[in-house]
Amino acid sequence: MRCIGIDLGSTYLKGAVLDTARCRLTHIRRSAFPSPIQGLGALRREYDPDQVVAAARELLKGLSAVAPDAVTILVCSQLHGLVFCDDRGTPQGNVITWQDQRALEVDADEQSSFQRYRDALSEELLAELGNEPRPGTPVNTLLWLQLRSRLPPDGLIAAPLPSFVISALSGEPPRTDPSHACGHGLLNIAEGSWHRGALDALGLTAVRLPEIVPSGSPIAAVRICGRDIPTLAPIGDFQCSQIGALLEHEELGINISTGSAVIQRQFSPRSGNFQVRPFIDGEFARTVTHIPGGRALKVLVTLLTELGGRGDDPWPYINSQAERADPAGLMVSPSFYYSAVGNTGSILGARESNLNVGSLFRATYVGMAENYYSCAKRLCPIGDVRRLVFSGGVAMKNGLLRQIITERFGCESRLAPSPEDTLLGLLVCAVAHAETAGSVTTAIERVRTAMASDTTLP
Repeated sequence: MRCIGIDLGSTYLKGAVLDTARCRLTHIRRSAFPSPIQGLGALRREYDPDQVVAAARELLKGLSAVAPDAVTILVCSQLHGLVFCDDRGTPQGNVITWQDQRALEVDADEQSSFQRYRDALSEELLAELGNEPRPGTPVNTLLWLQLRSRLPPDGLIAAPLPSFVISALSGEPPRTDPSHACGHGLLNIAEGSWHRGALDALGLTAVRLPEIVPSGSPIAAVRICGRDIPTLAPIGDFQCSQIGALLEHEELGINISTGSAVIQRQFSPRSGNFQVRPFIDGEFARTVTHIPGGRALKVLVTLLTELGGRGDDPWPYINSQAERADPAGLMVSPSFYYSAVGNTGSILGARESNLNVGSLFRATYVGMAENYYSCAKRLCPIGDVRRLVFSGGVAMKNGLLRQIITERFGCESRLAPSPEDTLLGLLVCAVAHAETAGSVTTAIERVRTAMASDTTLP
């Protein structure tokens, strides 16, 4: 049996044919995510919804052409996206993503809507919502709109990004599973339902939210190339990447992409000085997200290439210099934007002898390793970590960064089995859905076994 999987990422839309019989990814394709709308202000990040839907449709058409027997579509997507649409997926406004920071704008009373959100919710409520008080979540966008009397008319649904896309492609009402519902910042994590107490405290009870369905539920039939293909409730890319990394209990996932995070599986929604998100098979993930990652490294690369660079890819040169560099007191904190470890970065201890590309990036890698270590201590005792599991584009490509992080933790490490971790996660979910695997956890073991015996897997 074959399925189609697509990932609506922040930088790319990716897709593949999911061969559940052989546990293989084939026909991997990608296209750039549409460019953001310009001229909205430095803190705004919005996209044309029609362009996003058109890009997803083209990706699905291409994959359907090479897999005309595909029986199901599985979708994962960046978390924290928001689109207002009607019951048939007609958008009434732009796509607003997790990178939108309008909640930090200060109003006439010198307060931001993010501060008002923090003031309105008790620590107990925040814990029940997963302990993710960040300005880029849809709850903060909704509050920003509500405070300015700019919420859309009654009847529109505040849908997650992939729920809107599936609705627009199918004409069915947008629905979501707990993994994406948690991205709105309004999910009662333990109960798996919208948190009416939080909605009331924020004055958002009039907001219409999508129906929450169990993970893996069929929610619509998308018509592609003349066929109606059943489509499952989309899963968050955060969860999907760790399924694709084949994350086990007692392993610590370190995902480094545009942003980055440390992740561990847990059986209960127990809260602490970390975030809690629904994961798989009734489990949860404890995590610290928005740790400076690839976006922070890009800040430094942009700085150093303003006057002319070394082609389109500066990283071979950067890492060749960093491998033999001695920072000699140079310290870099790469918190150049709002993150789990602050929002003001620094470069300290600079001298003529160490202010060079190699020392700068090696010191940055050391600073990143320290961030992961300190955030991981919030999840669990470091001595309980059996192994690190690296995933995400930056981690997969940067061996020196992985080495420095592994040395800081002082334990074993491994790479996710494929650089296409989200697509592999969709394959695992497809195996669980298509056959009598019984659970995603069981499907992980089936895919692990298949990959161990097939070195040609991407």
